[in-house]
Amino acid sequence: MSPTPTVPTNQLGLTKQDYVGAKSTLCPGCGHDAITAQIIQSAFEMNIEPHRVAKLSGIGCSSKTPTYFMNQAWGFNSVHGRAAAVCTGVTLANRQLINIIASGDGDSMSIGMGQFVHMIRRNVPVVYILEDNGVYGLTKGQFSATADIGSVLKKGDVNELPPIDPCTLAMEVGCGFVARSFSGNPKQLNTILKAAFAHRGTALIDVISPCVTFNNHEGSTRSYKVAKDKEIPLQELGFVPYYELDQVDIPAGESREVAFPDGSRLTLRTLRADYDPMDRFGAMRAIHEARQADEFLTGILYLQPDRPTLHDYLHVVDEPLAHLAQDVVKPGPEVLQACMEELR
Repeated sequence: MSPTPTVPTNQLGLTKQDYVGAKSTLCPGCGHDAITAQIIQSAFEMNIEPHRVAKLSGIGCSSKTPTYFMNQAWGFNSVHGRAAAVCTGVTLANRQLINIIASGDGDSMSIGMGQFVHMIRRNVPVVYILEDNGVYGLTKGQFSATADIGSVLKKGDVNELPPIDPCTLAMEVGCGFVARSFSGNPKQLNTILKAAFAHRGTALIDVISPCVTFNNHEGSTRSYKVAKDKEIPLQELGFVPYYELDQVDIPAGESREVAFPDGSRLTLRTLRADYDPMDRFGAMRAIHEARQADEFLTGILYLQPDRPTLHDYLHVVDEPLAHLAQDVVKPGPEVLQACMEELR
């Protein structure tokens, strides 16, 4: 009789299954599910305690992602674009929690942009995963604010508005950890997620994530950056087949064209080995140069690890505010009166 194989555990004695959530209800082949798989894998490898995680989201396909990892974690599905504001309240109530936001380009770069930029200004401790596919997948594929000029919808509409780049926007308002990855590159995404979990403040990861239903065709530039030689007629499908995305491993400083089952292609370039992630202006220049070359630059783009966090700015006590006694958080009218006297 052969011995029963042992299930691998991490330093906490947990198996990878302890980091899994409910079964995905997203379209088969959705890039968001590939992101979920790497959240699970990186959290398992980083020995993160699931009960110490607060997973937050807004509205959209991306908002479903927290359901699919860490059943033992705390969760809050907020209204459209408001996950950043909710996360700010969560971290003030309990600074011991590890915050994860799963958001989308529509959720973050349109209605939620004001929440997004002020969260970054305050340096709220959170791993902010922006699942970027260039469309509103939950409402039938309209262009989002990150869609490139010239991108074409399946029904033929052409985008004429300039895109908002989440990474350069985040750098401009002071984000101390800015990265971009691709859901079809699990090795790189896993490494970036681990680095983000180790970061003290806001860590933004803009993940190019294929929408296999509405943005996976010739003419699309997000999430598949088209480099085609000729037009190919589109098909109207009554179902979405399972697309097994090829895994790619791109050496530092090199680019590679990745082909997808429908004929669309995406050119990815990884950062050079001598790239300086501490140089904010150099990082922004590199992103703009990559955009001009019709490439997505992937890797950790900018890093400023020593920036004060929201807790430092507000001089928040070490004890979670949610754990403080009522007489401490609400000391009484005499204390309020003393504060008022100081303001006279």
